[in-house]
Amino acid sequence: MNRFALRDRTDRLDATTQHEEIVRLLGTQEFPWDINQALSFALFRTYAVPSIGVLLHETGEFTARTQKRYDDTVLILDTILEHGMASQQGRAAFRRMNQMHGAYDISNDDMRYVLSTFVVTPVRWLAQYGWRPLTPHEVEAWTRYYREVGRHMGIRDIPETYAAFATLMDDYEARNFAYDDRARAVADATLELLTTFPPSNRAPKRLVRLFARSLMEDFLLDAFRYERPSGLSRFVSRAALKLRGKFVRYFLSPREEPLYGRHLPNVRTYPQGYDVEKLGTFPRTCPVHHRSPESPPTGT
Repeated sequence: MNRFALRDRTDRLDATTQHEEIVRLLGTQEFPWDINQALSFALFRTYAVPSIGVLLHETGEFTARTQKRYDDTVLILDTILEHGMASQQGRAAFRRMNQMHGAYDISNDDMRYVLSTFVVTPVRWLAQYGWRPLTPHEVEAWTRYYREVGRHMGIRDIPETYAAFATLMDDYEARNFAYDDRARAVADATLELLTTFPPSNRAPKRLVRLFARSLMEDFLLDAFRYERPSGLSRFVSRAALKLRGKFVRYFLSPREEPLYGRHLPNVRTYPQGYDVEKLGTFPRTCPVHHRSPESPPTGT
């Protein structure tokens, strides 16, 4: 198959009315590995905002049950992507996600920031490491998709364009990235989980962690007080990803069947299957002090 066959398909779809199909093609056939990596780093960088990282630590989910928490996040988002936001399964996934978020005191600003990382990080990853960058048409569809995700989550004042999302993310990180022991513990647990994912589990853990840190910006490393990798480590790690992109471009054909999150070897908690309405946590009360009486909505 023509290496650009899927890009030709996305070009023929309408970014306004068919953004779900475009994102489904991008995430499950055109760039499944790259987008999974990018979204993992998107979540990781949110820990560097103390109001987010501390909350995740206090729930205990990201430190005591890191694999399950990772799997639940992947599978909830995967259900929405596969079946569509308006489907019965998609609505159930949104309810489950909103019920979890609604149990905690999460500010709208933090919710908007997390949403912005899902918009911006994959676009930047693919521009740097993918076998091709997203086209402007695909970026528009990607942005519209996550605007709709944000709307179903009850997030207010969602940016309207990719550029506005990028500005929001960069500005929020510049203002809010800071060190906290508890957020660092969440980051450490996530890096430890990364060392268990195949094929990384075959390499020394120290090298896997170094590789991951070599892909992070200095200001993100500093927020966790991680040691900055050497210039050589950065060069080798980033060159390896770019080389992979070249290999995919010139030697591999497009994926003919979609690869959803439940198919990934990283997702290991539910070998017998799962019910999306039973994923995640079911806290009875918020384990952290509430800053204000306002809470995000608990349904769509």
